[in-house]
Amino acid sequence: MKKWLGVLIIAIFGCSAVSAFADDQAAVSAAKMASEAQPVPVPQGDAVQGPAADAAPAAGVKAPINFGDYRSSTLVGKAWAALAQNDIESVLAYTNKCISLYAAQAVKMQAGLKDYATGSNDDIFKYWALNDVATSYYIQGEAYRAANMKDEAKEAYNKILQDYSFGQTWDTKGWFWKPAEAAKEKLDMIASGANYDFGDYSSSTLVQKAWAALAANDLKSVQVYANKTIDLYAGKAKEMQASLKEYAWESKEKTMSYWALNDVGTALFILGEAYQNAGKKDDAVKAYKRVINEFFYAQCWDTGGWFWKPSEAAQQKLAELDNV
Repeated sequence: MKKWLGVLIIAIFGCSAVSAFADDQAAVSAAKMASEAQPVPVPQGDAVQGPAADAAPAAGVKAPINFGDYRSSTLVGKAWAALAQNDIESVLAYTNKCISLYAAQAVKMQAGLKDYATGSNDDIFKYWALNDVATSYYIQGEAYRAANMKDEAKEAYNKILQDYSFGQTWDTKGWFWKPAEAAKEKLDMIASGANYDFGDYSSSTLVQKAWAALAANDLKSVQVYANKTIDLYAGKAKEMQASLKEYAWESKEKTMSYWALNDVGTALFILGEAYQNAGKKDDAVKAYKRVINEFFYAQCWDTGGWFWKPSEAAQQKLAELDNV
């Protein structure tokens, strides 16, 4: 009987992923080199717009497991793509491979921090192992939650909080978000029975969900999605507002480059609309006034093919409320 069969069968909750023995040997070498100095990871973290999404298979088509160059960023990118396809087997294959190769380095990086790393993007990318392992656990949690495997989801989310709390995930729109904060939010939702889906956490996704909630006359959901947009992007929106002396007008692309300003202003307007519809006049006034006072140059794209101005619409709403 041959001592080496040449393949390793990894059982994953009743499913299996096959990895050649030579691949594991390559993985060991890759992990050793990465523990010394891994190139800056390719920015990723957006299951819809990240680089992995470009190579994602068509819906319903399961891609074969391929660990690529075994870099943590490669594995995480593939995990995001698998999550977008609701392919839990592949999610677990890629995230577990990332964790097995880089968890030790991630623990060291976590131990060297007392708070989230700050500075330039390159300064934060230096903690690549911590960032990608934390992100891997978050992706696992999301996959388990989507499969209604609540205990497994909680275990994954709690692992971030316990061991990798200072990890950060790069969003392709140009900012970092914190898996530990998102994990805590998801744990709270599981505990309360709520099921708000923030998608990829991008401002455009959150605003779309707020619009849908407004159309459904669902004040609670409007509050959740609008306030999440504001919490995540108000800082960036204020920077954009401060850089302008008039509405951006040169082109559609130029106007959309002020995405945070546009989406935060729109989120506040939606919130005002929801409050007004619910008869909460004082809350509606506060939301409308904040659009005008803090995010005056925000613009909202209409699917009909034009931009409208939330601050002007908010002024009209305030005039209406004065006459009520």
